[in-house]
Amino acid sequence: MNREALHTPLYVIVHPFNGYWDLKYECSQKKSLILSFGILFMLILTNILGSQYSGFLVNLNNPKDLNSLLETAYVLVPVLFWCVANWSLTTLMDGEGKFVEIFITTCFALIPIVLINFPWIWVSNIITAQESSFYYFFKNFAVIWSGLLLFVGIMTVHQFSPSKTIGTILLTVVAMAFMAFLALLFFSLIQQIVEFISTITQEIVLRG
Repeated sequence: MNREALHTPLYVIVHPFNGYWDLKYECSQKKSLILSFGILFMLILTNILGSQYSGFLVNLNNPKDLNSLLETAYVLVPVLFWCVANWSLTTLMDGEGKFVEIFITTCFALIPIVLINFPWIWVSNIITAQESSFYYFFKNFAVIWSGLLLFVGIMTVHQFSPSKTIGTILLTVVAMAFMAFLALLFFSLIQQIVEFISTITQEIVLRG
């Protein structure tokens, strides 16, 4: 992977319109996909480290109860739901973006969260209660920055107008909520089936 490819993520977050255009039409999709997985891994790592090592003034989690698999799921599931929901909707709305392009666009939009939140994990251990407002300001700033990048990315990858992009994003959020509901319903049903089978098995064993 050449140096130019490694500079692409930083270029995208500063020049999103040109950056996302280059990602879609100029850059190697294979290299962009590798970078996307790298960004997603860094976000997962940042999420885990933040839950474990953030200062007690801003950390609402108990480090002793940390579950790395759950922290990983908190990142992967929303990203997966977003990509699937957006791809499903935009396919019906004449969007030009492929699933891989949506995934790459989404991952690149998450870069500010990694770049800003990672150093604040360690800074949060030395700030005072009065200074904690800076911590929340930068976290919110990172989310807003990523949101703007995602907006530009979706608009570019699908070649939508700004108004259509806003409508698409709102519909995608609704679709994600519906997918989450179905997933919870499915796992609840599976849990009940497992409990039923377990109960029947215990009764058979006891009566045998």
